[in-house]
Amino acid sequence: MTHLWVRAESRENEERVGILPEGVAALIAQGMTVTVEDSPTRVIPIAEYDAVGAQIAPEGSWVDAPKDAVVFGLKELPDNGSPLRHRHIMFGHAYKGQPAGQQLLARFKAGGGTLYDLEYLENPDGRRVAAFGYWAGYAGAAVSLLAYAAQRAGTPCPSVDTWPSSAAMRDDVKAALAGATPKALVIGALGRVGTGATDLCEAVGLKVTKWDMAETAHGGPFPEVLDHAVFFNCILARPGTPVFVPENACTQPRTLRVIGDIACDPDSDFSPIKVYDHVTSWATPVTRVCDDPPLDVMAIDNLPSLMPRESSEDFAAQLLPHLETLGAIDAGVWGRAKTYFDTHIRKVTT
Repeated sequence: MTHLWVRAESRENEERVGILPEGVAALIAQGMTVTVEDSPTRVIPIAEYDAVGAQIAPEGSWVDAPKDAVVFGLKELPDNGSPLRHRHIMFGHAYKGQPAGQQLLARFKAGGGTLYDLEYLENPDGRRVAAFGYWAGYAGAAVSLLAYAAQRAGTPCPSVDTWPSSAAMRDDVKAALAGATPKALVIGALGRVGTGATDLCEAVGLKVTKWDMAETAHGGPFPEVLDHAVFFNCILARPGTPVFVPENACTQPRTLRVIGDIACDPDSDFSPIKVYDHVTSWATPVTRVCDDPPLDVMAIDNLPSLMPRESSEDFAAQLLPHLETLGAIDAGVWGRAKTYFDTHIRKVTT
């Protein structure tokens, strides 16, 4: 019998969850065992999972879960170096040369476990079956425009916290801009992330230049990026991704004032934004990389959690049909995800 263990998120400012109570009920109805850890921060109260028949476990108890349990979470595990013996479903950020990713894979190798990375849970055509991308784009554009408004006013970018809805987020951005309409460029405009960023920009009255594969196929350079006041990178870093903002951007004539690196892979070897090297936070949403004129980079890596309920509901609906196939974890989307893992785990030497 398949046993899905839904762990509590240990990361700060993370209220999302990948499965809703109705999804748990559906899995139980088809014969699965589902354990849900208690959590003081999850946007869905634990009582709702208890009501549909989930087994309730203490926060963080997945480490002692039965060996055959499949542990399901979204963001990083506690970084304590312990070997990982379970099968884990999560966003691992481990396959693009990230130092923390290599450490994570070493833990899997030491413990004999397996990573089913949600970023690589794909259909045969390579399209991800479930993603938070739309809400990452929407929220990333919102925070970047709040940074633009603050910069324009000569004040620091304010910290951010959760919004009750996307409509409330939109209204706050519109008020902060106070009629300003900076010229915006979205690269990756046809994807989920780019669509979300474009929708927010257009909802607050901006005209958006929309680029996708056709406009970036020549590989660069891309001086047009510097001619926009706000630039949103919505393309995941992969081998062959061109550079959109080079290291010398600060010394070039530019209109560019804010970069929203919504894809947010600053420590990847393939990052297309070369003027910064670390993520930002809810407390400090941007890092200033240039002065005179200023250039700020927004690189928050859990943007959808700024709207935890809407983003969780959307993601959970996309993923549930695939969770229902966990009984055949060696096939389909799960089998393809394991192939990625097997390829990369073989390269781990420590």
